[in-house]
Amino acid sequence: MFLITQFIGLAVIHGYQNPDNKLPFGMEPPTEIKEMNGTGFLVQIMIAFIFAIFLLFILTRLNAEKFLRLWFFVVTTLAIALTLNLILVFLKINLSPIRLSILAIVIAFPLAVYKIFKRDIIIHNITELMIYPGIAAVFVPILGSLGIIILLLAISLYDIWAVWKSEFMQKMANYQINNLKIFTGFFVPYTNKGQRNKIQKIKEKYAKKGEKELEKQLKKAKIKINLAILGGGDVIFPIITAGIFYKVLGLVPALIIILSATIGLLVLFMMARKGKFYPAMPFLTIAMYLGMMVSWLIY
Repeated sequence: MFLITQFIGLAVIHGYQNPDNKLPFGMEPPTEIKEMNGTGFLVQIMIAFIFAIFLLFILTRLNAEKFLRLWFFVVTTLAIALTLNLILVFLKINLSPIRLSILAIVIAFPLAVYKIFKRDIIIHNITELMIYPGIAAVFVPILGSLGIIILLLAISLYDIWAVWKSEFMQKMANYQINNLKIFTGFFVPYTNKGQRNKIQKIKEKYAKKGEKELEKQLKKAKIKINLAILGGGDVIFPIITAGIFYKVLGLVPALIIILSATIGLLVLFMMARKGKFYPAMPFLTIAMYLGMMVSWLIY
């Protein structure tokens, strides 16, 4: 899913680099910001990131679940619509840009509703494939090579602190899953054979008694479900990095970044132990830095 999202992201970024395909919903950055090549705008991005984390922390302390779910819903709808808008362009739907963007929102809206409020695991992961390419398309035009190098380092240091030092990431993941009933990232539950058989027997026994009764019995059984999760930031930053290298150097360097990031993630998965949290960004960043060096040597 990580790799598929990278390729979707690169395709979306490629599409929005066409002057005829401007980012809808007022997301197109002004020309003067594009001309900064990312370094001048980097400080603003980092300040905005820190502010967003601080605001999220305050809202969790205030138990503002309804507001947070609404926030996630709005962002999810817009991000999916940004990707869908370009898909509609690729499909050559004969509509004006404004009508295409409206159609993208109309399609994105029920997907976001189902993702945020219905909690279907398949819809969750399918929509994740579209969310990060849409967000990345907004940031690629305003960042350059130097900007993303500094940003990756800063995010990696934050990730190390948030996972291994303060355990802030674990608390946020648990809060999202248990309180908000959502998760920003790929989310795959898994069980062993014995647990699956037990779940199947409960389903067969209580399926005809209705969904509420079935859910009640499943909770009563207290079957432990393991979760494999990959945070959204770990997916989106490689897309942004690949998109910037595509913008600056071309397709092959972008593919090298995607390949190196995937290898970095694979190394982490091979080293990781079940039941433990790991900061993925340091592994991804080191791998992408190596990919950058290879790209610069070639080009």
